Amino acid sequence: MENMMIQAEHVGMEFNLNRGKVRTLKERLFAKVADEQKRKEMFKALEDISFCIEKGEIFGVIGRNGAGKSTLLKLLAGIMKPTTGKVITKGTIAPMIELGAGFDFELSPIENIYLSGSILGYDKKFLDEKLPEILSFADLWDFKDSPIKYFSSGMVARLAFSVSTLVVPDILIVDEVLSVGDTDFQKKSYQRMMELMKGGSTVVYVSHDIESLRTMCNRILWIEHGKMQMLGESNDVCNCYLNYSDTQKG
Repeated sequence: MENMMIQAEHVGMEFNLNRGKVRTLKERLFAKVADEQKRKEMFKALEDISFCIEKGEIFGVIGRNGAGKSTLLKLLAGIMKPTTGKVITKGTIAPMIELGAGFDFELSPIENIYLSGSILGYDKKFLDEKLPEILSFADLWDFKDSPIKYFSSGMVARLAFSVSTLVVPDILIVDEVLSVGDTDFQKKSYQRMMELMKGGSTVVYVSHDIESLRTMCNRILWIEHGKMQMLGESNDVCNCYLNYSDTQKG
């Protein structure tokens, strides 16, 4: 268990789809009706998910839109707490789940580097030294003083990835980042991910790009409708998922 970085034990997550709705006086008077309505409006995003991830592993998560992948990553990152079960992590976590989360879109890349860097715990001297490296990796020198509200999603992704991978975290959680941006940036991102893995980072990677999952990951978890469908060696899971997808199209 010494090399175990992430443990998910019987994790479940429910959301109240009616949260914040103002009820009528009649619904309030008849509690039984209101309770029944509330039960109907609870949505199970995840149900009984269990797995372990070891140090240095690149662990993939696959599934169709709405399967619960992003919810799972938020639980692993500690952004949300599970309704049932528990998630145990070890060490520092760099989550890249919602690109640009934490950025101020009225600020420039340079200003956002200092803002995000301070949130991640880096001091100004360290960021001063790393600023050229970040801007070069993100290829944003020509736009370093422009508000990022004018940037494309790919440009924001490059900036977010560059800041988040500035140092080697114990756990890096990535949601679709490597599929954003041009081919050159995708290659650089892949190389950086490999460097992080060699440096000891444990990576949890979600993508719809089957071939990148097949190439990069040691193991893959396939979830569908919030439930585990398969957990195993990357090539086996990718093949089963592709076969399933083909049958659904038919």
